Amino acid sequence: MSMNVGGGSAADADPEPMMEMNMTPLIDVLLVLIIMLIITIPKQDHSVNLNMPVGNPPPSDIKPVVITIDVDFDGTILWDGEVVPDRATLEAKMNAVAAIPDQPEVHLRPNKLVEYKVVAGVMASAQRIGVTKIGMVGNEQFQ
Repeated sequence: MSMNVGGGSAADADPEPMMEMNMTPLIDVLLVLIIMLIITIPKQDHSVNLNMPVGNPPPSDIKPVVITIDVDFDGTILWDGEVVPDRATLEAKMNAVAAIPDQPEVHLRPNKLVEYKVVAGVMASAQRIGVTKIGMVGNEQFQ
């Protein structure tokens, strides 16, 4: 950009029209539109609103019944310390547990050396039969 200062010849009396567009107002308008867009976008929440109960639940006077299923390193299954001879006996005991309306807790305690397929078989049987309160528990005795 240059500025024409001073006298010129007669040929300069009729200046040429400016061929460039003034970009400053266009940029100002675009910046205002971007700021308005940013302000009007709603805040994104990644939370799920839950209606949680208020207050403390009454203490339970009933101790939960716990059934312990131990799986020894050689695949032997023990139900509360008694050896279960086969899968049918185990499933019959699980059927009895599943039939109770308020099911007892079933603690599954596998030995760290046992093959996974034995533990997975016990868990699959419990799921298929409908035992809902089953959990894996650390087994200090058999480790």
